[in-house]
Amino acid sequence: MLDIKKIRLEPEKYRKGLEAKGGAKNLDLLLDLDVQRRSSVAEVDQLKGLRNKVSDKIAAIRKAGKSADLKIKEMRKVAEKIKSLDSKISDLEEKIKNIMITLPNTPHESVEVGYSPEENEILRYWGKKPIFDFKIMDHLDIAESLGILDFHRAAKISGAGFPMYVGAGAKLERALINFMLDFHVSKHGYKEIFPPFLASRDSAFGTGQLPKLEDDMYVISEEDLFLIPTSEIPLVNIHREEIIPENNLPIKYTAYSACFRREAGSYGKDTRGLSRVHQFNKVEMVRFTTAEDSYKHHEELLSDAEDILQALNLHYRVVSLCSGDLSFAAAKCYDLEVWAPASEKYFEVSSVSNCEDFQARRANIRYRKTSDGKVAFVNILNGSGVATPRLVIAFLETYQTDEGKVIIPEILHPYTGFKIIKSQK
Repeated sequence: MLDIKKIRLEPEKYRKGLEAKGGAKNLDLLLDLDVQRRSSVAEVDQLKGLRNKVSDKIAAIRKAGKSADLKIKEMRKVAEKIKSLDSKISDLEEKIKNIMITLPNTPHESVEVGYSPEENEILRYWGKKPIFDFKIMDHLDIAESLGILDFHRAAKISGAGFPMYVGAGAKLERALINFMLDFHVSKHGYKEIFPPFLASRDSAFGTGQLPKLEDDMYVISEEDLFLIPTSEIPLVNIHREEIIPENNLPIKYTAYSACFRREAGSYGKDTRGLSRVHQFNKVEMVRFTTAEDSYKHHEELLSDAEDILQALNLHYRVVSLCSGDLSFAAAKCYDLEVWAPASEKYFEVSSVSNCEDFQARRANIRYRKTSDGKVAFVNILNGSGVATPRLVIAFLETYQTDEGKVIIPEILHPYTGFKIIKSQK
C-alpha cells in the first residue's frame, strides 16, 4: 500500500507514477477525501478540547454550589456535534481505505514508461540457441511420445489445464524442484521453508493479490481460504504484524509450492501443453531488507534466478518490464525468458520484483533500527527461482535427440538417477 502522507506531500509525483501503471483515476477523489478528513479531525479535536475545558468549569460551578444547567445544555450540543463528526470521519476513513487498497505501487524512477509487453526492454542474452541437424519436436509431442506427460487422463481427474507427469516425467519434475531448492540453500544462503498451500484473506491482501486478483484465485468459501498462486504469499506473511530487529536483516527464504491460478489457461493463443496451466510447481525466493539495500538485493535476486538457468545450460534473456507491464505490487521487475527451440519463442520462467515497502505496509511488517530504536517498514523482494512448466518446455525441446529421447544434464544426474529419458510406454 502507498503512504497517504507522501501522496499528500507530492501529489503530482504520485499522479505521474500511477498514470504510468494506469491506476490514477481515483487520485483526485482520494486527495479530496483526505482534505475533508483532516479538516473534520481538526474540528473535532477543537470541540473535544472545548468540552474538556467546559467540563472543568462545570465542576467548579457545581463545587461553588451554583447551577451549571446552561453549560451542561451547551455541552450536549457540542457532544452531538462531536458524535456527528466522529461518524463522518469514520465514513471518510473507510472511503479513503477503499481507494488506497486499489492503488498499485508506483514504478521506480529507473523503469521506462510503457503500456504493453512490446515496450519492455531486453537487457541481455545468455548462452546460445541450440542448433539441430534433424527435425525437432515441440515439448508436448516429445512428452506424449515418451509417455512422461498425460493431459488426457489429468483432464478426466480435474478438467483442462491440469498436467499429470508420469514415470520419468514425474521424476524429472521432482529432480528439478530438489535441485533448485538445494542450489538456493547451499549456493545462495536461503533458509528453506515448506509453507502451507492455503492462505487466509489477510495473507493474500498483504502481498497484494487481494482484492484485485480475487477472481483469478481458487477459493474455499467455507473457510475463506485461497489456494496460493505463488508461495510468495506464505513467505511474506511469515512476518506479518511483526517488528524485526535490524540485525536480523536481510532475511532470505526459499520454498517449493504447488501454485494454483484460475486464469492461467483461460485466454491467449499460447495454451498448448505446459505453456499455460492452472496448477504448476515453482520454487520461490523472498527477501526482507532495508530500503537502503533493497535495490542491491534486487540485482542479487536476479543473479540467483539466472544461476539456475545457467547451471542447466539453457539459453535465456533478461527483460526489464515497462511501467504498464509491472504487477500491482512491483516497483521494478525483471523477467527471465528461456528459449524453447521447437516453439521458436522465449517463455517467461521467472519474475524478479522489488516491491519496496508496498507489501510491508499492507502486512504491517517493520524493523527496529539499531541506531536509534525507531521502527520503519521493511522492503520486500520476490523472485521465481524458477517455475517449472515453461522450464520443462525449454528443457525437453533443448535436450531432445534425433531418436526422440531426452538427455539429462550432468548436474541433474544425482537427482534423477538416470542420464536419458527413453520411452515409458
